[in-house]
Amino acid sequence: MVWRNLATHGSDYCSLWQIGRSWRLQGTAIAVLNEGRPMLADYEIECDQLWHTRRVAATCLTGSTPRSIDLMVDASGVWRSSGEELPTLGQCSDIDLAVTPATNTLPIRRLNLEVGQSQEVTAAWLKFPDLTLEILPQVYTRLGPPRYHYQSGTGFSAELLVDDLGRITAYPGGWERAASL
Repeated sequence: MVWRNLATHGSDYCSLWQIGRSWRLQGTAIAVLNEGRPMLADYEIECDQLWHTRRVAATCLTGSTPRSIDLMVDASGVWRSSGEELPTLGQCSDIDLAVTPATNTLPIRRLNLEVGQSQEVTAAWLKFPDLTLEILPQVYTRLGPPRYHYQSGTGFSAELLVDDLGRITAYPGGWERAASL
């Protein structure tokens, strides 16, 4: 799937695979940062069969400055980076990568909400290009079969349109799907 980033004049190419009983999102995002600097980000997220985040790997290149992060989440919800526990992320059930709408698929699939249902989740928000993590409360409300209302703890909200796999097809003001297989 390819998305157009309406905010940064960039794009994101992402693939979704089911591998055995787990899921993998893998992609590459290209963006123009506020200062006019180009950014290239590669990411890979592995989830268990119930869409719980288990592994996150991301690299980011701005100019000649590469950065990377590797996160692991065990079955009890303990987050680790380079083997060190990250206790501040203990309440997080999802990863949210700021460079792609792909990570909205994780809670949409995991929560499997009925129309009219709403659920609060807490995500580990990975911000680019610095690859810093913040805790981000989020609320997903299913408005109809292809529609969700998304609200984040930052005060941002949007109506998301999704396909039958829970992948974003439209994210007003942020993303629009350009191509899909």
